[in-house]
Amino acid sequence: MTKLYLAVPCYNEEEVLPDSAKKLLVKFDKLNAAGKISQDSRIVFIDDGSKDRTWEIIEKLHAADNRFAGIKMSRNRGHQNALLGGLMLLRDKCDAVISLDADLQDDINAIDLMVDKYEQGCDVVYGVRSSRDKDSFFKRFTAEGYYKILNKMGAKIIFNHADFRLMSARALEAFSEFHEVNIFLRGLVPMVGFKSDIVEYERGERLAGESKYPLSKMLALALEGITSLSVKPLRFITGAGVCAFLISIVMLIYFLVRYFTGHTVTGWASLAVSIWALGGLQLLAMGILGEYLGKIYLESKHRPRYIVEKFLNDEEN
Repeated sequence: MTKLYLAVPCYNEEEVLPDSAKKLLVKFDKLNAAGKISQDSRIVFIDDGSKDRTWEIIEKLHAADNRFAGIKMSRNRGHQNALLGGLMLLRDKCDAVISLDADLQDDINAIDLMVDKYEQGCDVVYGVRSSRDKDSFFKRFTAEGYYKILNKMGAKIIFNHADFRLMSARALEAFSEFHEVNIFLRGLVPMVGFKSDIVEYERGERLAGESKYPLSKMLALALEGITSLSVKPLRFITGAGVCAFLISIVMLIYFLVRYFTGHTVTGWASLAVSIWALGGLQLLAMGILGEYLGKIYLESKHRPRYIVEKFLNDEEN
C-alpha cells in the first residue's frame, strides 16, 4: 500500500479548516479501507504565517488524531514558498505527496485516481479542471487567457492545472535540485520529467472565507512565471527595437521624398506620436529589463526560500 501524505498550504483558513479536516479524514478512511493507502499516511497542514487561529486549530487536530500533522513556517512567504517548504520536508517520509488547497475546491475524490496512476508507474499526476462552466465569463476568459499567454511566452505549463498534483518521492528528490528563489511551481514541476499523467475533475465552490488568489495576485503570479521561466520578453524588446528602427527608415525615406518634391509640411502630429511611441517603448523595455535584473539580484543573495518553525508529526517524536 502507498504511504501517502497530503500537503495542504494554509493562510488565514480558520473558517474552512475544521470542515476541510473532517472531509479529508473521511476520504483517508475510505482510501485505507479500499487498501489504497497505508495506516501511517498523513494529512499535513502547512501554516504560512497565518494571523488568525489557523495554527491553533492545526495543533488541536493533531492532538485529537495523529493522522493530522502540521508544519508552521516562521513567517508568511507566500503560497508557492509554503507549499515548496512542505514538499521538501515531506519528500523522504512517504512514497508520494499530493498537494491541494485548504478550501477543497479541488475535488478530493480525484485523489483515488491519482493514487491509481501512481501505482501504475506515474511519478507526477496533474489534477486538471475538466471545464470552467461554473465560472463567470470574466473569470473564465481571464483564466484561460492566463494559461495561453504563459505558454506563448515560453512558460510551459499544463492547461487548467493549478497546484493540485501528486509527486512521488523520486520526483520530489529530483525537484529538490531546483534552487531558484523566484519559484513558479506550475512551470517548474513539468521540467522534472519522469512518467506523468493527468486526472480531470470538476472544481467546486469555496464554502467560506476569501480566495487567496484575486485577479491582482493572478497577474503577479503570471508575471512571475513568465520572467522566471522564459527570456521571450527580452526577445520581444529586441524585436520591437528592430521594428521601430525599420519604421524610422521608412519615415526618413518618406520625408526625403516629400522634401525633394517640394511638399514639406510641419509634421507636429507625426512628431508627437513618434515621441510618445518611442518613449513608451523605452519605458516598457526598462521595466522588463528591471524585472529580470531584480530576479538576478534576489537569486545572487541565496536567501532561504522558507524557514520551518515547527513540525508536528508523531513519527518524528
